[in-house]
Order: sequence, then structure tokens, then C-alpha cells
Amino acid sequence: MNKPSFPITFTGLEFGTFRLKTGASETDMLAAAKSMEDEFLNREEGFLGHAILKGNDGTYVDLAFATSQAKAEEICGRWMQNPHALAFLEFIDHTSTNIGFWTRLQ
Repeated sequence: MNKPSFPITFTGLEFGTFRLKTGASETDMLAAAKSMEDEFLNREEGFLGHAILKGNDGTYVDLAFATSQAKAEEICGRWMQNPHALAFLEFIDHTSTNIGFWTRLQ
């Protein structure tokens, strides 16, 4: 049986919603997200996975799975010092963002 490709063992989660800046390319945003994963997130201790989802209304969800809520917050706290994360953030309309951190209970 194949295991799911998402981290089912996570206990911490960063859950953020956002919209793209006017004129920003979804394709370019996704390429920047991939670079951020490869060059930043995948190198962070406690990071388990990352996903971007899109709703019918054009709102995106950014999910970052970690070994704990504290670890998710710690990793997210380093975004502003990482050039790959900053490149990803350039695509986001910052007035539309809403970020929270969650602990898995079950």
C-alpha cells in the first residue's frame, strides 16, 4: 500500500491564507514556493512538508507541517531573513494575509 504524500505524523501546522498581488503570476508564485521549499524549508529541522491550495474564490492557503506548533512558529519566524522565502512573499498581497499556528489534537 502506498503511503500518502503528505506528512501524517505532524503535530504542528502553520495555516495562512492570502491573495496574489494584482498582476502576479500564479505560475511564478508556485515556482518561487518550490524554490523556497528546496532551498529553505527542507533544510529546517522539524519541517515535514509544505502545500499551497487554492479556493474557488481565488484565495490561497499556505500550509507548513512541522513536528510541533512551536517548531512551525520558529521556522516561520525565519522567513523574513531568507531570500527564497522573501522571493515567495513578493507575490502576496500582504493586506490579504491571515496566518495562524495550530497543534494537532487527533
